[in-house]
Amino acid sequence: MSDPFSRFEHEGWQRVAKRYDSVWSSSTRQFIPPLLDSAEVSTKMSILDVGCGPGYVSAAATERGAIPTGLDFSKQMIAIAKKMFPQINFQEGDAQNLPFRDASFHRVLANFALLHLADPERACAEAFRVLKPGGKFGFTVWAPPSESPYAKIIDDAIQAHANADVDLPPGPPHYLFAGREEFRRALNRVGFSGDSMKFKLHTIKWNVPSANYVFDAERNAGVRTAGLLARQTPEALRSIQSAIEKAVRAYAKGNDFAIPKAAYVIAVSKK
Repeated sequence: MSDPFSRFEHEGWQRVAKRYDSVWSSSTRQFIPPLLDSAEVSTKMSILDVGCGPGYVSAAATERGAIPTGLDFSKQMIAIAKKMFPQINFQEGDAQNLPFRDASFHRVLANFALLHLADPERACAEAFRVLKPGGKFGFTVWAPPSESPYAKIIDDAIQAHANADVDLPPGPPHYLFAGREEFRRALNRVGFSGDSMKFKLHTIKWNVPSANYVFDAERNAGVRTAGLLARQTPEALRSIQSAIEKAVRAYAKGNDFAIPKAAYVIAVSKK
């Protein structure tokens, strides 16, 4: 972890790894079936699950008869994955410098992993390198506030009340590329066939038990937004929390709150 952003992300996920399952997995796991469908994962395929976290993508690939290897830069995440799914191979590693030979896998998958990397395009190039000819790279990235109500809740509160000029290491844009054509060009640059790209906006409902759950999740179980929140004044934090809770209440459904979250589900083929 030679650059400041990678160290920041690595240290953050080491710190909050044990909270991931109870806080975030109920939303991120909902994107796994469309991700596997888009990449056309099927039986006997060798799969590399990049940024595997607790191992849910690998487990879902196993259910389809595939043979996954999970990789994550967090030792804590790998320990959790091995405990949850002891029959699957998990190992530590860097998505930007994959410890595998060229043309090793039929599929490479990355469920919300790219935005935790200092150089997402390099990770795409590494995915291209380790794929067999004709293989597919499938990944998800969060959609921007214009397409995702959850993202708009967080973005509006931060834009209105947070001091953005704080000492955080610079990283990739929060929403990576602006849309379909920018993704196509980026994937073309690293060798993929941009014309083969599948691009779909997928929206799920994230059910949370209280209006303050979202603020607590972002502050205590995340990394990048948590880093920003940790550097705010108490007054700013109260304003951010109040704005988030007010927006979440608009999604009340019975005793819970059902917030729409959207992501791009993308798959592309190696020539």
